[in-house]
Amino acid sequence: MNPNKFRACQYLINFHNGRGDKIIVFVDNVFSLITYAKTLGLPYIYGGTPQRERMRILKNFQNNPLLNTIFLSKVGDTSLDLPEATCLIQVSSHYGSRRQEAQRLGRILRAKRRNDEGFNAFFYSLVSKDTQEMLYSTKRQQFLIDQGYSFKVITQLEGIDDCPGLVYGDVDSQKKLLHTVKMASESDAALEKEDAAPGGPKDAAGGNGVRRTAGSLKGLSGASNMAYMESGGRRGAGGGRRATNREPVEHHPLFKRQYYSKK
Repeated sequence: MNPNKFRACQYLINFHNGRGDKIIVFVDNVFSLITYAKTLGLPYIYGGTPQRERMRILKNFQNNPLLNTIFLSKVGDTSLDLPEATCLIQVSSHYGSRRQEAQRLGRILRAKRRNDEGFNAFFYSLVSKDTQEMLYSTKRQQFLIDQGYSFKVITQLEGIDDCPGLVYGDVDSQKKLLHTVKMASESDAALEKEDAAPGGPKDAAGGNGVRRTAGSLKGLSGASNMAYMESGGRRGAGGGRRATNREPVEHHPLFKRQYYSKK
């Protein structure tokens, strides 16, 4: 929720919109995701987005030239195929996860336009200085080096101070943003816990229909409501056998001692 991140993200979106790129902005924190998207007036998808709304946003992103930017939470890491994307902006991520870095990098490396002459894909990761984000960013950068990629660290975006219309450019608006953050609850600060599959079943509330529940091996075998009892009659309170109206059952000699006491 750094106001300078807001401005850098908006500046990059404006710049790549002018180039005709399709942009995906990843924000793992749902509170930040919704705040960014609503502030910039752009659609967003996260685990609680209804399936019909997801499909409408994705279809417009793929086919509508007027919609070139969407915001995604962790649900966009897998199960979504967006080959139209040519630029990715990562506002926040899942700590130092290299797997997530590889998944997101693959979003733009398999773009439809990758074979076009002069094509370039762009991957930006926005990091606040003097925060724990720098440690996580270093781990992700090491992954890029291990895979043979190069990267460049930019501490100042050229022309951002002269770009008109960027949000949170004055002290009053920055104070309002700080007040919004301070009024948020502890749960708002948490990352999205589960990756709801975009194509998965939905419950009545629009959430993912699959839930994790505690169970036992007995339940998995279907024996939760089953009980076993002896078919040859029940024992009385004193341990003796109670009389029944059933016909006597002939037992094998090896098991007679189990059913008949010695006389």
